[in-house]
Amino acid sequence: MEFLMKYLICAAFFVFFGACAGLSSDSHIGSDASEGGVPPADLVRPIPPPTFVDEPARLVAMGDVHGDYDATVAALKVAGAIDDSLAWVGGELVLVQTGDQLDRGDGERAILDLFERLADEAFAAGGALYALVGNHETMNVEEDFRYVTEGGWVDFSTIPYDQTDSALTRYPLSQRGRVSAFRPGGVYAQILAGHNVTMVVGDTVFVHGGILPAHVEYGLENVNLGVQRWMRGEGSFEPVMQGGDSPVWSRHYSDETTAQDCVLLEQVLGALPAQRMVVGHTVQYGGITSECGGRVWRIDVGMAEHYGGRVSVLELLGDEVRVLQ
Repeated sequence: MEFLMKYLICAAFFVFFGACAGLSSDSHIGSDASEGGVPPADLVRPIPPPTFVDEPARLVAMGDVHGDYDATVAALKVAGAIDDSLAWVGGELVLVQTGDQLDRGDGERAILDLFERLADEAFAAGGALYALVGNHETMNVEEDFRYVTEGGWVDFSTIPYDQTDSALTRYPLSQRGRVSAFRPGGVYAQILAGHNVTMVVGDTVFVHGGILPAHVEYGLENVNLGVQRWMRGEGSFEPVMQGGDSPVWSRHYSDETTAQDCVLLEQVLGALPAQRMVVGHTVQYGGITSECGGRVWRIDVGMAEHYGGRVSVLELLGDEVRVLQ
């Protein structure tokens, strides 16, 4: 739990001063790095990370993992991020996980904890691991637990909670730990509040569902900040995040994508500007696919046990995009 306590202290510092250890939330990875890209030892990973970061030497994206710890570890290994001891060996690799760490599987807590530790190790090595917020993360913070497994309740049952809190009494005793952990301001909601909904890394936009022109007009930073405030218990769930066209629910680019959807995509990419978008959310049972002339890549391959798909990730090296399995 040492890293969790460090995270919560850093998150609390951010609430009052707008950054952890003096780093602004719009700092770019590498902007204060020493020669070779490795940050000085006294720097602390910025939480939450900036919305826009520079193009890294190597960029890898992995999709939905839905509580499957073994599939998560396998994907990280395929990406070249970790070794058999689960230590970060990716160096300056930047890895983006496009959300839906939660629900449908029993290994959610281990996945969240692993991602936080690896994010620290990656930053220390000059790289980064960015876990984004998906619709299943927002659902849990909204106390929508429809897709929680029995093991998922047990996994968080040891989280302390206020036994006099009347808001928890409508839940069975076995469920109150998870509810306390994920409702706004809870210990794991605070961890999720350190993540972004969307990021632009170099010339690639990453998001769970999809970015539409209205989201660009609203401001990607504003999308992130609003969700982060809500998860910390400091505000309401903003309208931009509600409904089927929200950044975490949209399927415009991942399910039966039409020519009109591709027009929307071109408007978004032109406005940012960016070259491509990478999304999860909709299972591509045949493996990673692309649409709109390679301008969008769909990386949810259903690698979690719930779906039975094959582990694969997407590597982006400049203009070259390839699938790793």
